[in-house]
Amino acid sequence: MSALLVLSASGRDRLGIVDDLSAALLQLNVNIEESRMALLGGEFAMILLVSCAADRVDEFERAVPEIAERFELDIAVRRTHAPEQSGRGRPYRVDCVSLDTPGIVHAVTGLLRQRNVNIDELETDTTGAPFTGAPMFRMRIVCEVPEEQNVTQLRHELEEVALAHDLDISFRPVGVGADD
Repeated sequence: MSALLVLSASGRDRLGIVDDLSAALLQLNVNIEESRMALLGGEFAMILLVSCAADRVDEFERAVPEIAERFELDIAVRRTHAPEQSGRGRPYRVDCVSLDTPGIVHAVTGLLRQRNVNIDELETDTTGAPFTGAPMFRMRIVCEVPEEQNVTQLRHELEEVALAHDLDISFRPVGVGADD
């Protein structure tokens, strides 16, 4: 029987950080099931869903502090389980672009929360605008809209958030558009 764990690790960015950690996991017979990794400032951050034999979880957890010290990483491990699939929602994607101003993430996620829309993925970044170099904010959300939610009403409320925060927002079913 296999156990699932979430491992989060971060540390000063350097060449080989992913290779080092993946090799250490392989030596412990821990498999990487899913991962998200990014350079944030000067830090490299990873979150991994890993699996190992259920009878080896304690051994793996005992090995983590040594791995963290050896590779100069902050590592946390949490036991988890396979996600429950509700099957009742419809997958949608929300994309926002604007000048970078405080409160954008809160405004959009607050509305989604009020409407019982579950966020499956959220990614943001800030880059310089072409020509002017002004800081531009981009957010991408993949979410599950409940069957009972009125999508037209939700779209209208997202447009109100867009007007209030001077955002360009698109809201469309997953699978519609070039980037899906």
